[in-house]
Amino acid sequence: MATPSVEYLPPPLDATAQQPAIFDGTIRLYLAYPCPYAQRVWIARNCKGLQDKIKLVPLNLQNRPAWYKEKVYPENKVPSLEHNGKVIGESLDLIKNVDSNFEGPSLLPDDADKKEYFEMTLSHMDEFLGLVYATFKGDSTKDADAAFDHLETALAKYDGPFLLGNEFTLADIALHSFCRKVPDLLIRGV
Repeated sequence: MATPSVEYLPPPLDATAQQPAIFDGTIRLYLAYPCPYAQRVWIARNCKGLQDKIKLVPLNLQNRPAWYKEKVYPENKVPSLEHNGKVIGESLDLIKNVDSNFEGPSLLPDDADKKEYFEMTLSHMDEFLGLVYATFKGDSTKDADAAFDHLETALAKYDGPFLLGNEFTLADIALHSFCRKVPDLLIRGV
């Protein structure tokens, strides 16, 4: 993993902000700092040491610029990545994209079984998180017990402190931002 450094974090752009030059060769990660989906990609970017290569463009989601939907990403969600003349989104796709298309240490193990297990775990990640959030919000029709059992099984599969053993990988990045949010949800009673 790259050596941590202090990074200047630009202020979020709102509806009054001018549109940056688009498709000028600059690689941009559009995000909202508190968004756990965006944090996935931000963490992957930083773990690979790409702070100088991928520019952060934070947005104020409560007062987002109209140009973002009109000119950058029609889905109007974050995160999105502007790279090679196109914009792509969806955080799980983006973390894999950042890992495979940019220099820096790989965030996946070389072991084929662990890679396969990563893909299987990733395919259940958003379902797991949806069940957990629904349970914390008091939705009695959702039961997170099975989701937590699945996570517990995943954590026990390999020896080590991380999902795939002793290496911090994309699997951990995919789950990390959301695990940080759970205590906040409990405190706020969401």
